[in-house]
Amino acid sequence: MITTDELSWTDAFLVGFPPMDDTHREFVDIVGAMLQAEDDALLGHLKALITHSEHHFSQEEAWMQKTEFPATECHTNEHAAVLTSMREVATYLEEGGAPSEARRLAVELSRWFPGHTDYLDASLAQWVTKKQLGGVPIVVRRGVANHDESAD
Repeated sequence: MITTDELSWTDAFLVGFPPMDDTHREFVDIVGAMLQAEDDALLGHLKALITHSEHHFSQEEAWMQKTEFPATECHTNEHAAVLTSMREVATYLEEGGAPSEARRLAVELSRWFPGHTDYLDASLAQWVTKKQLGGVPIVVRRGVANHDESAD
């Protein structure tokens, strides 16, 4: 099993829609803090992550509803599943469960986030920007090779 003990912001996570990018930075910061936290601090970080994610996901879902985003059901179902997992682990810890479960959740979130961002959130960012401004965002990722450069 591959594990990670770190998650930090990189421009590879940018989707080109500033409100979403700002919220994603916060998500990455909280999960990164969970990965580094002492056992007795994990529940506090997890509760902060749940509060953040409730706002984060509802914000994205409001954009989806307002713009009639075609993949709304898929995207919202994924959000719901992630929040359910977070809440279940928080309850488990509150009942005296092993902190290793919160650490395992943080590892899984650090694996989940890049793919979710690359596919569902990037699509939503393009959709919302096109609906609001008539064009898709241009994303400049510092220090990240683009696809053309990596093909050389």
